[in-house]
Amino acid sequence: MYTTKSYYVYILHCSDGTYYTGVTNNLERRFNEHSLRRNIGSYTYNRRPVKLVFQVEFYDVEKAIAYEKKIKKWSAIKKLALINGDFDSLPGLAKKKNFKKSERGK
Repeated sequence: MYTTKSYYVYILHCSDGTYYTGVTNNLERRFNEHSLRRNIGSYTYNRRPVKLVFQVEFYDVEKAIAYEKKIKKWSAIKKLALINGDFDSLPGLAKKKNFKKSERGK
């Protein structure tokens, strides 16, 4: 019998307002690890409770990993647009490559 393996890219909203992006082949297990484990070195350890706010399923592990890496580079505002399904605004929220520190206050 042929079965298709699923991979999930997910975003957690942490108690400090930050977002954690990850990839897994078992979303329920991984969420429980973030919520219950006592791994002091993990990003979510001091940011619990966490809430699952986004997930997307892939059948190709390489595509899932590539998407996770892409999202990890995004700003919190762009991640929030993705979470809210505001796909039309995503291109406009891309980081400007020539952004200068002096323009920050403008």
